[in-house]
Amino acid sequence: MYKVKEIAELAGISVRTLHHYDNIGLLTPAAVEANGYRLYSEEDLVRLQQILFFKELDFPLQKIKEILDDPNFDRKKALHTHKQLLIEKKNRLERIIQSVEQTIGSIEGGMIMSKKDMFEPFDMKKIEEHQKKYEQEVKEKYGGTKAYEESMRKTASYKEDDWKRIKENSEDLYRRIIAVMDKGPANEEVQKIVHEFRQHITDNFYECTPEIFRGLGDLYVDDPRFTKNIDQYQSGLAAFLREAMHVYCDNLEQE
Repeated sequence: MYKVKEIAELAGISVRTLHHYDNIGLLTPAAVEANGYRLYSEEDLVRLQQILFFKELDFPLQKIKEILDDPNFDRKKALHTHKQLLIEKKNRLERIIQSVEQTIGSIEGGMIMSKKDMFEPFDMKKIEEHQKKYEQEVKEKYGGTKAYEESMRKTASYKEDDWKRIKENSEDLYRRIIAVMDKGPANEEVQKIVHEFRQHITDNFYECTPEIFRGLGDLYVDDPRFTKNIDQYQSGLAAFLREAMHVYCDNLEQE
């Protein structure tokens, strides 16, 4: 396990940046010690590398989070995309360097550069095309759903304080559920908190229908990334949540 300072020095970023990533749920440490120190695992390092790749390509943090949290995220495929985009970026920088040299030469030689030669190196079209293609792959998986569109609309205006509030609310719900786990998933108090959990999703992201809510419960167990993120609060919490959410949805169907 690595401490936050070690990760910051290794990746060449600030501790403050890592804290920000944690606050918005982009990079949550594998564990937090009693004294509040964050500890990061090897898997966290892999995710951070992906984050930095996307940042280098000017993807916004929220878009990076959506891509990495996608259960169908393919790391190998993403790396090939990163490579292609970075090559385009490298070629663009080489064109700009060449343009600088041409400009210096034209000044020294008393020549006037054409408008095309002056501004063509700054063309971002190819890089933007690749970025849009990547984003389109994510959109194709969920873009046809009302939930996706609503989530994009709501989260587009969220600031750091909004993401911090959402994270704190989620953690409070987790803590409250953990406190009553021994009562079983069908317990009335547990079900009340589960209802609040569903409302939390609806209020902050999209209309969480019973069908979607049941599917989320399955995802918490079927996808190791979700399981790891949830079980950091309490071992077995993801599986318990799934059971409790299924009970909740079953009860709604019987009403």
